[in-house]
Amino acid sequence: MAAQIKMNSLLPQNLSVVIRPVQYRDLDGIERISQESFAALSPNGVSVVKQQMELLHRWYGLLRFLSWFPNPLKYRFCAYVAEQGRMLLGMIQVSPFNRTRSTWRVDRVVLDRGADKQGIGSQLLRHCFESILEARTWLLEVNVNDLESLALYRQNGFQRLAEMTYWEIEPELLTELAQAEPDLPNLLPVSNADAQLLYQLDTASMPPLVRQVFDRNNRDFKTTLFAALSDAIKQWVTKTEVVSGYVFEPQRKAAIGYFQVQLDRKGETPHVATLTVHPAYTWLYPELLAQLARIAQDFPQQGLKLASSDYQPEREEYLERIGAKRIEHTLVMSRSVWHKLRESKLVSLEGIQWTDVLQGLQPARKPIPGGMSWAEVRQQQASEIPVKHQSESVNFGCKNCNIDPSCQHESTDGKQD
Repeated sequence: MAAQIKMNSLLPQNLSVVIRPVQYRDLDGIERISQESFAALSPNGVSVVKQQMELLHRWYGLLRFLSWFPNPLKYRFCAYVAEQGRMLLGMIQVSPFNRTRSTWRVDRVVLDRGADKQGIGSQLLRHCFESILEARTWLLEVNVNDLESLALYRQNGFQRLAEMTYWEIEPELLTELAQAEPDLPNLLPVSNADAQLLYQLDTASMPPLVRQVFDRNNRDFKTTLFAALSDAIKQWVTKTEVVSGYVFEPQRKAAIGYFQVQLDRKGETPHVATLTVHPAYTWLYPELLAQLARIAQDFPQQGLKLASSDYQPEREEYLERIGAKRIEHTLVMSRSVWHKLRESKLVSLEGIQWTDVLQGLQPARKPIPGGMSWAEVRQQQASEIPVKHQSESVNFGCKNCNIDPSCQHESTDGKQD
């Protein structure tokens, strides 16, 4: 038995690591290493992984078929695995963050406990950086307590972008908030015609650096027919319902608040809400949360989850004041495409030894540096040119004759006479 374990430990070291797309036979191994990774961080993560893997086992064939041609679900499950001698070492899943696919997101990286996490994780990340050429910026979110993942991402060029805090409002608190009457006279439903208003609200609610990394436009706030059908199928399968709306300011003709809540009709998981509020209208937080609490009253009593970032201090202050509970603290990190310059395998000009290439152009002696300017050189050249005085004779060449200057003076005197 000990010899067999020793053989298994020596065999992967003699084989190279292969990075390839995920296949159906990899799903069981991915579920195993995912449960090991999430069990160390949160006990609830194991149940979430089981639900996700059950859906993936059921719909893998359809997702694989949709990845062959352009459609909104083409990158629904874009993943790669690291394999060494038929042994699964890790998996990475990525997806486009915006509609133009200029920013991509690292959804998750799971690694086997016995593997070199820094080495295998770096190979998976760099494979995505090199194979997905349309990505100009990479984005990810990691728990602040996951020190190994933080070290891996920082080693591969990711920098801090923002800090996120996730909150949960208990059902009793939701019932209390629902008793207040929200003052939202201009609350309107969301449609594709409101994409420009929502885009302006999104750009105004975040710092310039975050806005540059997200790189959203009007298309990110529109829903295509295929996407609407796929969302309807997803809501029917998962027994959820999505409600959204925005607050319109008629004087400025702009949207000043937006919300979207995903409600669980089975009553098994908490409701999830997304809020976007203009920085100049932070008084909307109590009104929007009262509206969300009223909507949640028509469904089974569950808590409400929502997030706040470090550049939204008013939201965090309000959530702390009403008694919301902090459940997770994460770090959003980004990586620019300019880091690819260091990863390029091409030979750089700095590594070329020009002294070996240009042997015939070597100087005979070492030049002595001096403080010489072009103006001084020109003055020196001008001073070296000989100046002819009037007493010197000047000979003019001619094809037929040579004219002496004394004869020239005599001829001019004759003309004057």
